[in-house]
Amino acid sequence: MDVKDIIAIAGKPGLFRFISQAKNGIVVESLLDGKRMPAFTTEKVSALDEIAIFTEGEDIKLSEVFDRIHAMEKGGLAIDAKSDAPALKAYFEKVLPEYDKERVYPSDMKKVFSWYNLLHGLNLLKPSEEKKEEAAEAADSKDHKPAPSSEKPKSAKPAQAKQFKPAGAKGNAGSANRPQKKT
Repeated sequence: MDVKDIIAIAGKPGLFRFISQAKNGIVVESLLDGKRMPAFTTEKVSALDEIAIFTEGEDIKLSEVFDRIHAMEKGGLAIDAKSDAPALKAYFEKVLPEYDKERVYPSDMKKVFSWYNLLHGLNLLKPSEEKKEEAAEAADSKDHKPAPSSEKPKSAKPAQAKQFKPAGAKGNAGSANRPQKKT
């Protein structure tokens, strides 16, 4: 599953879509009600594509767990996240039999299932194979267009490095880079 730009914010229900970078955080849009709001740098923000589930071997990315649920349910919804702990554990074991039973808690399973069901309800989940097929079809339809040139336009100016002056520093910020006078 492709969960790029989808994030979770600790202490806030649901999931959010990354919209843009702000001065002291990011701007997100709730997938539950569509409202936009800031997520400040003091809040714990987790991107779904960076979350992994503990297993007995290597950790497995959340997107792969979503793929497994999608395949097991044949594109349907997962178990209700409000089910009791033994039912959640049994279902999770069917999806991911190698999960680490000591480090993955029922609360983690609830999040996985509620996130999956939310994304499924909004039609934001497509298995990785479907994404690859769509990309291949799009590439086939663009075969007749000329490839974009990798050359930069001649009018483009090279980026200039900004000089950083630490707080409390005295004198010229770039004086360390100037040649010293010989006396």
